[in-house]
Amino acid sequence: MSNRLTRWWHANAPTRESMEHNRFIAPVAHRVLEPSLWRFTRRSVPRGVALGLFVGIFLLVPGIQIAGAALLALPVRANIPVAAAMTFLSNPATTPLILWASVYIGNWMLGRTADASGFMALVNDHASIRQWFAWLLSEAAPAMLLGLALISIAAAVVGYFLADWVWRHRMGRKWQARKLRIGKRAESGALEEIAAV
Repeated sequence: MSNRLTRWWHANAPTRESMEHNRFIAPVAHRVLEPSLWRFTRRSVPRGVALGLFVGIFLLVPGIQIAGAALLALPVRANIPVAAAMTFLSNPATTPLILWASVYIGNWMLGRTADASGFMALVNDHASIRQWFAWLLSEAAPAMLLGLALISIAAAVVGYFLADWVWRHRMGRKWQARKLRIGKRAESGALEEIAAV
């Protein structure tokens, strides 16, 4: 499974070159392309996971998600490729579920009875700015926005701790394998010395 995940990662993760040519990032490309933000370290990877999940779920606007995650990675020193890749969690298949859950949670928190059908109608009809502003003043907007905020914060926290645990577990296994190899080498070296005597 890790091989499939690695192949998917290499095929879909944004590269420094693709980020350099992104029109949203061009004004700050010199900061975004700083090498320390592209290294995979114990601290930058969990930060990137958390940031990407937060931005990907809260914004729900394709294209802007990746640029937003890359720009927000600067002040928190998160890994940019990981942050950008994690925004893909919200995609056309998961967005309706995320919207439904956000309205449900927002209604529960605020004690309202709004639904997401008005929002989906605005998206499908390519609504004007005036119609979007009217929706923002409706009962559904606060419920959806509160729900999106809560879901994105929860996903970011869970993603951070899960990525940290996976990183530590993987590094622990690598160190154990290394100790085992060193132990076998030392043991075979001792056996060769005994055989030489």
